[in-house]
Amino acid sequence: MTYDLVIGDRAYSSWSLRGWLLFYAFGIPVRLHRARLYTNELPNLLKSFHPARTAPTMRTPAGTVVPESLAIAEELASRHPEAGIWPADPEARAVARALAAEMHAGFTALRSHCPMNLRVSYTDCAPPQAVLDDLARLQVIWDWARAATGATGPWLCGAYSAVDVFFAPVATRIATYNLPVDGPARAYVAAHLAHPSFRRWRAMGMVDGPDQAFYRRDYPIRPWPGPVPLPARAVDGTASEDAACPYSSDPVTHVLELDGRRFGFCNAFCRDKTMADPEAWPAFMALYRS
Repeated sequence: MTYDLVIGDRAYSSWSLRGWLLFYAFGIPVRLHRARLYTNELPNLLKSFHPARTAPTMRTPAGTVVPESLAIAEELASRHPEAGIWPADPEARAVARALAAEMHAGFTALRSHCPMNLRVSYTDCAPPQAVLDDLARLQVIWDWARAATGATGPWLCGAYSAVDVFFAPVATRIATYNLPVDGPARAYVAAHLAHPSFRRWRAMGMVDGPDQAFYRRDYPIRPWPGPVPLPARAVDGTASEDAACPYSSDPVTHVLELDGRRFGFCNAFCRDKTMADPEAWPAFMALYRS
């Protein structure tokens, strides 16, 4: 049996990103239900997930509804101890849980001034002092986590875990708004932007619906600071190297071109999410490299 997960717009819903990563980054099967924010879609969808009011919301295979990303993380960790959602070492796990809890409840100035938007990056957003204070606090606890757990890789408490999931939208905010942080924090942000699951989420977020006006800002724009996508483009027709979509094995209806080669997909979304970041999709890259 499979879990169900309600999410909002991938480009903008920071809590949805956390919920999704708790499944996809740890290999737990889930069935997605997506609703567009600032419409009736989300409240209508959540009528069948009573008493939830927000995304993400999980429903277990037995039917129990679990709102709130921190509760989802703990429930999945207890049900799937082999997935490594929290660090195995008790002391590292304690640190990770402390940081995730602070993230869940705090950093309101940063959240308010810099809402998550994965479709753009700005040169400057004139962060007020309250946002700078939040950034200073982030760097204090990130440095403390590494020192307390002896982490030497890119993540806070050793291997990638739920604490990194909880800070993923913060990393995107730093990237989107070009917020001032020190070298270790910049490296941590870069690790998030390059994480395979995050790259897939952002690629889908680039193409799954029109821009949301609420998130538009009039700051000068710069290129996205994450990995540069391969230069794919949509083309007309159905002629392609592959006879079936690399994801569904259904017949080709939409095609992209990359390096003068044509690759087909079963619908516009499959093509467009691949075009947004071809290297984010292992099934496509296996076809491309064949």
